[in-house]
Amino acid sequence: MSEIEYDLVVIGGGPGGYVAAIRAAQLGMKVACVEKRVTLGGTCLNVGCIPSKALLNSSEKFEEAQHELADHGVSVSGVKLDLKKMMARKDKVVADLTGGIAFLFKKNKIDHIIGSGTIEGPGVVKVKPAKGKARTLTTEDILIATGSESAPLPGVEVDEKKIVTSTGALELTKVPKHLVVIGAGYIGLEMASVWGRLGAKVTCVEFLNRITPGMDGEVAKHFQRILQKQGIEFRLGTKVTGAATNRAGVTLSLEPAKGGDAETLKCDVVLLSIGRRPYTEGLGLKAAGVETDERGFIKIDEHFRTTASGIYAIGDCVPGPMLAHKAEDEGVVCAEIIAGQSGHINYDAIPGVVYTWPEVAAVGKTEEALKEAGVEYRIGKFPFTANSRARANDLTDGFVKILADTKTDAVLGAHIIGADAGNLIHEVVAVIEFGGAAEDIARICHAHPTLNEAVKEAALAVDGRPIHM
Repeated sequence: MSEIEYDLVVIGGGPGGYVAAIRAAQLGMKVACVEKRVTLGGTCLNVGCIPSKALLNSSEKFEEAQHELADHGVSVSGVKLDLKKMMARKDKVVADLTGGIAFLFKKNKIDHIIGSGTIEGPGVVKVKPAKGKARTLTTEDILIATGSESAPLPGVEVDEKKIVTSTGALELTKVPKHLVVIGAGYIGLEMASVWGRLGAKVTCVEFLNRITPGMDGEVAKHFQRILQKQGIEFRLGTKVTGAATNRAGVTLSLEPAKGGDAETLKCDVVLLSIGRRPYTEGLGLKAAGVETDERGFIKIDEHFRTTASGIYAIGDCVPGPMLAHKAEDEGVVCAEIIAGQSGHINYDAIPGVVYTWPEVAAVGKTEEALKEAGVEYRIGKFPFTANSRARANDLTDGFVKILADTKTDAVLGAHIIGADAGNLIHEVVAVIEFGGAAEDIARICHAHPTLNEAVKEAALAVDGRPIHM
């Protein structure tokens, strides 16, 4: 074997991989990051989190100009959609951020190697570029951070034109007259919101009898009602058994999930969004001795070590929530462990956010999970209709809900549906991380008038003493 070139080779340049590479370099390691895309950032920055948030923001402004500014005494006429310009702005946001990561790699002296990586043995990674000869890297340790891909559905063949994944939904060249979203999870509802605001009729078809599986049940019901008021239609308890495309669009075959008569549903575009699965194609896991579970996730121990010596894994390709920030934290901790340090992640303190309007954010346990575990808890809830800033800004949809242990008052979970929920949740995340109680939140002085006061009031409500309700 040739002389070892690197201390660590990271396969995958997404949020988990590039963050791990940077942290490892900070710790003095010589690092290479193998990524098949020319740009770094993975699915999240290139065709996921970032471009979708850019379009969500732009579509919110379009809807505000059309329907909401007049209520504030701002008269606007002749509002028109320039979809090409909106998409160009989204692309610039992506280019700026991916370029920023490339700069950070240069700053930290990390080698960005473009191509698909295959593990050929202990400490050996073969990189095959799209064009040209393959290259072999030798390293002390290997970190797999290859992320995930959209899960397929039998009978529904994706062409990224009429039947699209989230990737194709971010690149549509015109607003569909009728968009059908298969799946009512986070990604599907965000894309439904974008194209619904821009003028599409939107129908969500969900196999289960509820939207957003895993979300607190009370919040999910409230969320569905708000989305329905916005014009999104839901077909719950319904499965899609097939899809046929023609020049006019797509015809979906539907059946009740519990059995019954079949029917068809016609539309212009179908977004397939039933979840994601680990992306490990071509890595050579079996030959390298890296075991996966029945769903394809790479098996790891508490230190992110796989079943093969010197090979670690993080992010969407290992069990746990498929979230960019979860992958980032794992990347940091894994790099520190490889460097001989200690690290820890509290998976009960990882927030999740749906970036619709209003936003939905959560951390910790749901009511359903606490009931199933037999944990006694108290609920504190406060509506935004009673919050001064929400009233002033006309953002009164939703509420804050805090779950605390009956005996210890420890915060077990929090669920927020409302304006800026994705930012508001972090106060509760910090309290959970430090083992705090609802009383701790209730005793913190919150600036007035702010939306954050609703979090304090919900914490007060845990003890039955909200001030403004």
